[in-house]
Amino acid sequence: MSATAGIGRIPVRDVQPVVEHGRRPAKAVTGETFEVTATVFREGHDAVAANVVLKDPEGRPGPWTPMRELAPGSDRWGAEVTPDAPGDWTYRVEAWSDPVATWRHTARIKVPAGIDAGLVLEEGAELYRRAAAGVPQEAGRAVLLAAATTLLDDTLPVATRLAAALTPEVDAVLARHPLRDLVTSSEPLPLLVERERALYGAWYEFFPRSEGTPDTPHGTFRTAARRLPAIAAMGFDVVYLPPVHPIGTTHRKGRNNTLTATPDDVGVPWAIGSPEGGHDSIHPALGTLDDFDHFVAEAGKLGLEIALDFALQCSPDHPWVHKHPDWFHHRPDGTIAHAENPPKKYQDIYPVAFDTDPDGLHAETVRILHHWMDHGVRIFRVDNPHTKPVAFWERVIADVNRTDPDVIFLAEAFTRPAMMHTLAQIGFQQSYTYFTWRNTKQELTDHLTELSGEAASYMRPNLFTNTPDILHAHLQHGGRPAFETRAVLAATLSPTWGIYSGYELCENTPLRDGSEEYLDSEKYQL
Repeated sequence: MSATAGIGRIPVRDVQPVVEHGRRPAKAVTGETFEVTATVFREGHDAVAANVVLKDPEGRPGPWTPMRELAPGSDRWGAEVTPDAPGDWTYRVEAWSDPVATWRHTARIKVPAGIDAGLVLEEGAELYRRAAAGVPQEAGRAVLLAAATTLLDDTLPVATRLAAALTPEVDAVLARHPLRDLVTSSEPLPLLVERERALYGAWYEFFPRSEGTPDTPHGTFRTAARRLPAIAAMGFDVVYLPPVHPIGTTHRKGRNNTLTATPDDVGVPWAIGSPEGGHDSIHPALGTLDDFDHFVAEAGKLGLEIALDFALQCSPDHPWVHKHPDWFHHRPDGTIAHAENPPKKYQDIYPVAFDTDPDGLHAETVRILHHWMDHGVRIFRVDNPHTKPVAFWERVIADVNRTDPDVIFLAEAFTRPAMMHTLAQIGFQQSYTYFTWRNTKQELTDHLTELSGEAASYMRPNLFTNTPDILHAHLQHGGRPAFETRAVLAATLSPTWGIYSGYELCENTPLRDGSEEYLDSEKYQL
């Protein structure tokens, strides 16, 4: 026997949106309206119609949503639907033969022409009685029965009898309670509905350690909290912090990425881990966990959420290096390989090997995420997720969102399209894009056309104008107008956008000509 599913009495084809043939959910947020479309047709000339059925996470069907043919003769139907609560929903398309619409078309031709007028009107009366049987009394059953009675009254002119079946009152009842024959349903498709911040928001990235005082140059969470009102006043919703953990000293980088650090150099926050702790610890110079809680609370008072950088990599001084040496790549001489992205080298960072102990790494990752979730962090910007196995992230995000569906993960994956799109499909609520490198009209048109096409059902772009790693040449040479234009484009072309601090001051000095690195970058100094 063939494993191919039957086509159904009324064909329902190519239901959209669909992700991986329905194996993964399309995405929406609470209150977001999106369009469901399908190709619906049948043999012959009888009228067809269609509707969308949304089912909420409890399996309850939502309001009946009629579809319309999007263009005459196209057989393509569509309707807008709006889920009103987070969770795992489904949607499907029901197609059906519309005998009343078929009769009305015939009656409008035959009755005025005197062709079988009496028989046609009797057929109509029978259909209206059938339709009335499915209408609650309070919803207008009597309206349809009265029309049926008039259709059968041969003491009246045929034009009068027909007109009684075509009144606005009859139309309204049938629109709410149509007579549906040969109902055929598509397979239900999954829909993941998340909270609004997964789709919409403005992000501001800054380094708390740069918010110091003349007496104490290294900022703390207490001094950085004083910056929050100004960030809120600019209209931002999310404050994104680079890693706030202890920083290693082995191979610490100096200013402007020099390989020799002085005793005063503070190191790169992404070189995570020292004898003072790892991913679940706070750099002592920033304060304590109580100070972090205070920072989160102060942000909340201003309507700001905190997004924390989550970078699965280690300094050579991280506790994992000694407790779990099998979590790292070892060279033939026994040394651990440092991170590279040629021509860039990161001598102060060890990447993690994910295939030697996947269960152990998964458990530790979920533990760390829950640690910060317990301290008010519900958004994580994941550093370089494309350098880790996709299956790892799928498992981690599913485990976290199973108990905490409000937690949001942003994929910082500036990489090949297949990886970026797959990360979005397997669970990341938001995605970085190529926006930073798309500056001409044609580049922007092509890129945003891609993002607003099929990808829009699962990939939510976060358009960052700049990052601590990326100062595009357009900003280096375009002056203030370039900064203004890029901000307006980012804020209007996507529901979510962001800047790295200093952008509002039009900071645009590169390390050298041809470089996208900032001169005196905050990655290496206060």
